[in-house]
Amino acid sequence: MGTIFRQTGRKNWMLKYYRDGRAIYESSGTTIKDDARTTLRSREGEIADDKPAVTKVARRLTFDDAAGDVVNDYTANQRRSIDDVQRRIDLHLKPYFGGKRMSAITTATVRAYVAERLEAKAKPATINRELAVLKRAFRLSSLTAIPRISLLAEHNVRTGFFEREQLAAVSRHLPAPLRPVMAVAFLTGWRVRSEILPMRWSQIDTKAQTMRLEVGTTKNSEGRTFPYGALSELADIIKAQDKVREAFKKRNVICSFVFPTEAGEQIDPFYSQAWRDACKRAGCPGKIPHDLRRTAVRNLVRAGVPEKTSMLLTGHKTRSIFDRYDIVDESDLKDAVTKLAAVPLPAQKRSGQR
Repeated sequence: MGTIFRQTGRKNWMLKYYRDGRAIYESSGTTIKDDARTTLRSREGEIADDKPAVTKVARRLTFDDAAGDVVNDYTANQRRSIDDVQRRIDLHLKPYFGGKRMSAITTATVRAYVAERLEAKAKPATINRELAVLKRAFRLSSLTAIPRISLLAEHNVRTGFFEREQLAAVSRHLPAPLRPVMAVAFLTGWRVRSEILPMRWSQIDTKAQTMRLEVGTTKNSEGRTFPYGALSELADIIKAQDKVREAFKKRNVICSFVFPTEAGEQIDPFYSQAWRDACKRAGCPGKIPHDLRRTAVRNLVRAGVPEKTSMLLTGHKTRSIFDRYDIVDESDLKDAVTKLAAVPLPAQKRSGQR
């Protein structure tokens, strides 16, 4: 049987357990007695299950090294969310866990991190994305004693939409290069950062009047085509951007982006401050660019476009998105109420009648 003890002058609890009749001493990496006991039970369980001993190198693995493994894993697998993962590591995870050994990060440590992030007014969904990175770091390590990382309940189903006049008001306060981008998002439902901003002219067929997203470049890795010629408003935007490209050519500037900056480069995907300022000045505080995607889906449904076709145009894979966006076919609701109105009400009994 193993035991835990604390050495004189030291805060962390020590573990003592046996493998093949040999006593093994190890720091638990925590000052919390219950957590030390949990680690001891985990070590004894490994021995009982005849699992190989975790190397000292693995137990000395720091969060910084583990976070680097996560980034390398995302890079190797060409995950599009790598920039988001790196940002969460740099801004929140590393300032808290940096320098700590992974073997010293316990369930109590994670709970303390969550409490601190909640106190900083971070939303549960944001914290959950950060915890997912931490979980991935543990899964990629060779540690077998992994803390229990519980996710928070999320109650942030977003249901915001844009009306045309609202988008027009916001656009008046946006930097000029962003205005056509948001208009395209409103009309197509395509994602701003990952699908519209990086769009190049090689993805536009001006003769067939189609916009194309290549396989592997979208969130679900599936390709997508939008016949913009059938929508005059969208066709006008593409024509206007083509004129912008011609203007760059006259200046001997090669611009491959459909929606470039004034210097001909890709628009910075981190435009959040400009967006928030524009929404506030337009009297639409709290609106987010993803509201444009929801609006496009809603408009397709209102226009009577079958859900399957709508999903092909916007890039949604499952029907559940319509439930999450709280989108319903309003014509169906009107038909239902019309039928209800045709049902005669029961005759009212006069007072005194039985």
